[in-house]
Amino acid sequence: MKLDFKRGSIRLIVVLLAAFLMALNIQTFVNAGGLYPGGAQGLTIIIQRIALKFFGLKIPYTPINVLLNIVPIYIGFRYIGKKFTIYSMIMVLSNGFFVDLIPAHVITHDPLLISVFGGILAGVSLSICLMVDATSGGTDFISIFLSQRKGIDAFPIILAGNCVILTVAGILFGWDKALYSIIFQYVSTQVLHVMYRTYQQQTLFIITDKPAEVCELIYKISNHGATLMHGEGSFEHNNKMVVYSVVSASDVRKLIPAIKEFDKNAFINSIRTDKVQGNFYLKPRD
Repeated sequence: MKLDFKRGSIRLIVVLLAAFLMALNIQTFVNAGGLYPGGAQGLTIIIQRIALKFFGLKIPYTPINVLLNIVPIYIGFRYIGKKFTIYSMIMVLSNGFFVDLIPAHVITHDPLLISVFGGILAGVSLSICLMVDATSGGTDFISIFLSQRKGIDAFPIILAGNCVILTVAGILFGWDKALYSIIFQYVSTQVLHVMYRTYQQQTLFIITDKPAEVCELIYKISNHGATLMHGEGSFEHNNKMVVYSVVSASDVRKLIPAIKEFDKNAFINSIRTDKVQGNFYLKPRD
């Protein structure tokens, strides 16, 4: 129980930190540059700016964002995981609270700097949130649901939604802001790919004299199986065993040092895997 309380406390602190960083990004880089993030956040900001420009109404961020997250939150509770959804709700609510609380502040007027550094901060805040099994809501719930439960690549769907948001923004507020928003979203996506690797896969080819132990280690660390193949060295013509396995990229950093620890002569080739079809284990959300 103590361990769960400690883990839950750390998880809560990280979620609140991510919510604050995301809100700070919105009130500095995003609003200063007139940019539009993807997903529910971008749609919330568009609704706010439409209300202000055409109706003279200044609507708070929180109620719009919460309304847009009702359906995704239901999907999270129903299909993904209750704790995961609760922490994500905390993220959504605290992020809205911080956005409405923090005053807008302009750091720089250079649109390229705003796009790049705003994208970096957006990617960092979302990554640290995902690392503790929470999300910023909106399309993240839909993406995880489609990827984890349905085995569908959600990227084209999310991309199409973001294109609609940017098209509306371009028509109503100018194409220069929409185009700079593409840079913002691209940078944030690249940062996310570097920092958060759970949904990326790596293929391992391991030449070892201890294949059984390597297979056991792979299963223990990553919960993935492996395939054994017979090989022959081209120089000395010695028989070798090759262990083949596809694992989550986040597990590779643990696996390779662990394999080298008990078999220092193991030869390991790690290859980035673009697509996996079949029964590939993904750790369920809690």
